[in-house]
Amino acid sequence: MSFYHRLGKIPPKRHTTFYKEDGTLHREELFSTKGFAGVYTNRYHLHMPTAISNIEKIACPQDPIWEDAPLVWRMLHTFRSQKKGDAISSRSTYLLNQTCSIATASPNASMEGFYKNVYAHELVFVHKGSGVCRTDFGKIDFDEGDYLVLPKGVIYQMILNHPDQTNRMLVVTSPTPFEIPKHFRNEYGQCSESAPYCERDFRPPVELETVDEKKDHDILVKAGSTYYRHTLKHHPFDVVGWDGYEYPFAFNIKDYAPIVGKIHQPPPVHLVFTTQGFVLCNFVPRLFDFHEQAIPAPYFHTNVDSDEVIYYVEGDFMSRKGIEEGSISHHPTGLPHGPQPGKTEQSIGKKETFEYAVMVDTYSPLQSTLCVEKTMDPSYEHSWLELT
Repeated sequence: MSFYHRLGKIPPKRHTTFYKEDGTLHREELFSTKGFAGVYTNRYHLHMPTAISNIEKIACPQDPIWEDAPLVWRMLHTFRSQKKGDAISSRSTYLLNQTCSIATASPNASMEGFYKNVYAHELVFVHKGSGVCRTDFGKIDFDEGDYLVLPKGVIYQMILNHPDQTNRMLVVTSPTPFEIPKHFRNEYGQCSESAPYCERDFRPPVELETVDEKKDHDILVKAGSTYYRHTLKHHPFDVVGWDGYEYPFAFNIKDYAPIVGKIHQPPPVHLVFTTQGFVLCNFVPRLFDFHEQAIPAPYFHTNVDSDEVIYYVEGDFMSRKGIEEGSISHHPTGLPHGPQPGKTEQSIGKKETFEYAVMVDTYSPLQSTLCVEKTMDPSYEHSWLELT
């Protein structure tokens, strides 16, 4: 994150003695990025974070690549496919490249163990359901519409409030951080007055859960496409305090203040986060353009340098009819796309729109998995043909 936060008990000076009540030292850990040159957090443990007694490579099923996938527009109906399990084991990956993976999860159980991704930062968008994300930085309550940003290396556990009800999540990963766009920040790193959100909209952990428990705990560790089981000799949530700039946080899509204009604004005005491999935008209810001859529907466009992926959350989408909640559209690099026939004309004169959607634009082509083949709408590629 781009601003300072602290939680729990910390010494007045870093890298100095900080004793426990029994006279022994707390164990200081630097949780850093870019070696020692990026943002960082100093954490203080009851026990050594290196007390791992066993490391075991384990087999985890992968969603196979669809090797001969055709180059076409696609609409995927993810709600029609449900994989049971917790927030990790219920994930189904649809699209991926070297800098991005896009998956959904449909958990019907809380996590009993712990998990961390050491090669990628994770963004979890909560579409349906609520609960608490327990982390080694503290607890973050989550509800529908929340983005949970979990930096690489964070140990976490998702607890659902209602496992027996519908829970749906979109999961996007990146080897580089989810950052606030530079043009949304001033020279000091603070969110500018013209940004669609500010620091008070972001929710860092507010309750530090410190567990002093000396017994074995397993952590599922994801390193690229490989999984390991690390056995830690104590509870992973043994942190008594921390301060710094690197930590997990939440942000709700409904706290995003959309930017509107006199004529149709391109998707970059809807930016939420940037990475080195893609951008993430969201569409929220907003007023339409106010030029007297404005066409609110998006113009046709061909992106020759990016794939466009939209996850549809809810609402009435101006450029297409019959959108199902939880659907994913994928418009590959180089293919023109835009409104369905008649939708451009229907948008003229409209004053506002009610829609929620999450968009990912990648800078490299995405590969499809077999999950795409299983859930894609076969008629979607013909949905722009003029009807007679």
